Amino acid sequence: MSPKLRPVLDGIPTYKPGKPAAADGPAAYKLSSNENPYPPLPGVMEQVAAAAGAFNRYPDMACTGLMNELSERFGVPVSHLATGTGSVGVAQQLIQATSGPGDEVIYAWRSFEAYPIITQISGATSVQVPLTPGEVHDLDAMAEAVTDRTRLIFVCNPNNPTGTVVHRAELERFLDRVPSDVLVVLDEAYKEFIRDVRVPDGLELYRSRPNVAVLRTFSKAYGLAGLRVGFAVAHEPVAAALRKTAVPFGVSQIAQDAAVASLRAEDELLGRVGSLVCERTRVYEALLKQGWTVPETQANFVWMRLGDRTADFAAACEEAGVVIRPFSGEGVRVTIGECEANDIFLHTAEAFRARL
Repeated sequence: MSPKLRPVLDGIPTYKPGKPAAADGPAAYKLSSNENPYPPLPGVMEQVAAAAGAFNRYPDMACTGLMNELSERFGVPVSHLATGTGSVGVAQQLIQATSGPGDEVIYAWRSFEAYPIITQISGATSVQVPLTPGEVHDLDAMAEAVTDRTRLIFVCNPNNPTGTVVHRAELERFLDRVPSDVLVVLDEAYKEFIRDVRVPDGLELYRSRPNVAVLRTFSKAYGLAGLRVGFAVAHEPVAAALRKTAVPFGVSQIAQDAAVASLRAEDELLGRVGSLVCERTRVYEALLKQGWTVPETQANFVWMRLGDRTADFAAACEEAGVVIRPFSGEGVRVTIGECEANDIFLHTAEAFRARL
């Protein structure tokens, strides 16, 4: 007889990471995980090397240096900060702190594929609100979905995997409609790539709204995906709850020190992000010229809704030399990577469309 496990685990979807490029296959480039193609920022490797010499010791569980750096960088009290293993780790802490059996968590769909997983793990119920035909959050429908069982709402801005955004006016109207005892989480993992001036900085909204929390990560623009460090900015009761639900010593000292060094290399960061945004524009415009319908993206990836052609397109890309991220029966998300990789993807897309 097997040990008894929680029934809520039955049917939990498995998180599917981006497929790696094959070491001995034709796919030389990985465009499946929204990683930054650049190496670590200046000063980061030196900090990592120094911290590596002491990993026989536990890290600073309070992340003191990183918390102080974030407090100064974003102008928020240390008591309003909490860290975790990437923004997804902090998102799971948020659900653990707010939601359990009988509670509801609202989010758009399709959106970040971890949301249904971490919601179901907590025993809460997912309320998935379809995106608009333009692949954008339907905030009116999300507001209408709120009930007395709602505990938390995710707004992924820019949305993963579509890259679309919600603007300040519509987001503020939505926040005005949400009851003050429901936590709204603005997931801004791709904040640094936004160039649409109509998109608000979530930190501006959090300051005057106690029920708003903001998620950020060092995995994307900062290029620390392998070190797993993210953070939340929230008012003190929420931030304190996050620190209670954090895995002890979850953020390694190497990750903490690398994050601090990355924050101090902001000029280089902005240059790299600017280059990726230029590549994003090139890829997006090329796809439109080829005749594809692609939503305007403010992230470091593009989304193509392909329906039943999804698997075939992903296979064609892999055969050509790039691995992308298919969502079965829906579409593909393609990270903006090295110019050579982007070119392979675009050539494949053009050839694939010509056969339709």
